Amino acid sequence: MSSALSLKGITKYYGRHPAVGHLQVQVIDRRMAAAGEFVTLLGPSGCGKTTTLRMIAGLERGDSGSVALGERLLTSAESGIFVQPEQRNMGMVFQSYALWPHMTVEQNVGFPLKLRKVGGEERRRRVLEVLRLVGLEGFEARGATQLSGGQQQRVALARALAVNPEVLLLDEPLSNLDAQLREQMRLELRLLQRRLHITAVFVTHDQAEAMVLSDRVVVMNRGKVEQVGSPEEVYEKPATQFVMDFLGRVNYIPAEVVAVAAGNVTVRTNGSAPIEVPYALAEPVAPGDSVTLCVRVEDLSLAPRDGMGHWMGTVEAATYMGHRMQYLVRIGPTSIRAEGNPPDRYREGDTVAVRLATHGVRVWPHDGAHPAPGQTPV
Repeated sequence: MSSALSLKGITKYYGRHPAVGHLQVQVIDRRMAAAGEFVTLLGPSGCGKTTTLRMIAGLERGDSGSVALGERLLTSAESGIFVQPEQRNMGMVFQSYALWPHMTVEQNVGFPLKLRKVGGEERRRRVLEVLRLVGLEGFEARGATQLSGGQQQRVALARALAVNPEVLLLDEPLSNLDAQLREQMRLELRLLQRRLHITAVFVTHDQAEAMVLSDRVVVMNRGKVEQVGSPEEVYEKPATQFVMDFLGRVNYIPAEVVAVAAGNVTVRTNGSAPIEVPYALAEPVAPGDSVTLCVRVEDLSLAPRDGMGHWMGTVEAATYMGHRMQYLVRIGPTSIRAEGNPPDRYREGDTVAVRLATHGVRVWPHDGAHPAPGQTPV
């Protein structure tokens, strides 16, 4: 039975640079541990997610704080406790797979069992069992370099599972695969994890992977946790502007507060009619304040110029993407991105009505950190 995994105040410095700063999070929830929770550490390159995973595995020593699995303390910088990686009962799949090219598939998968002094007959039985689990039955005599990228990924996964780990750690294991195979493998990985009821901690910068695989997502930025929640929670109720920006394509629209009511704020943009949208931040705003209206691309739709909309705009660019059209639309001094269906195609220069799904909009106090009017990230 898997146990809860918690990190308390862990830090890791490389020179003077804090890779991870006082991270405190219940990575694996006690209520979910027995059933096998899938948790993803999600964030941009350099945010500290891989360093955090390596500290969980015991491949890095933190400068402060502790790592505990259930009641077992694995790392405590303050108490001088450090359990070696091979004694943590964890399996790890690396981004590069780290297979031994001079070994067969069976030898690669069985190597950690050999280190644990598992006998030859029992070792072979367990190797064949996990190879069946990952769909590589009959490949045991192949050399590691004779396999495709997807097959090598399966071998690395089988090797991690062969030791019956309490926690499975995965460091961007799908990043080296092509797009179609990556989509296939993430579904297979999720089904396998559910079938085995194993606790997994997965590292990625890919939001689609996090959405598909996770029971909970830990969004990280600059060595700290921005938000923890289910995929639905972090996407639909972002706690910070960084979370909303990272989980999707966001338009930033300068606005001015017109009125404030419980749970809502009315704003005006570019001289348009006032729009009432949700406001759930602790930081208060008042009429006359400058704010940033954050609108995801999917919360915008276009209609003909004589249709109903919150704004009128001009199509600056229209790009055919097969199953959808991508547009750049200028509204006053601001350009925004929107999408539509190919049958309802607009062309450059067309005037369109822009409709806004206000339930998905967020308002943040303007801090100057995002594009000024007329600038839109592409």
